[in-house]
Amino acid sequence: MIDVAYVALGSNLGDRQGHLAAARAALAALPQTRVVGISSVEETEPLNGLEQPWYLNQMVALETSLTPQELLAALQSIEARQGRERRARWASRTLDLDIVCFQQQSVHEPGLQVPHPGLTNRPFWQRELAELRRGNE
Repeated sequence: MIDVAYVALGSNLGDRQGHLAAARAALAALPQTRVVGISSVEETEPLNGLEQPWYLNQMVALETSLTPQELLAALQSIEARQGRERRARWASRTLDLDIVCFQQQSVHEPGLQVPHPGLTNRPFWQRELAELRRGNE
């Protein structure tokens, strides 16, 4: 099944622009996948009022036949290659990649919720998603 996945990119450590660029290139190189849209980059405050550097955020639309689970594994591999260390929840990170939603699929299992439960609480995701959907009309 081919579907469109919307993937959020975020970085607040190191070369933030460089991390986003590396993520976009890695996403474009995924098997059975092609990039069909890229949102603008925006700078946002850390969630939950945490004292940490601001984030650069962006969203990418991927046409893919990867399953949500396969896509999640690929995203975590890309994060690791960019130096992501999984420490405390909400900790600063070189790269964070989240499946925000799919056009046709949803998943509710341990470790993977699609649509992402944070979608309603993150106005920047909503703006980026709307930008991508407008571009695909």
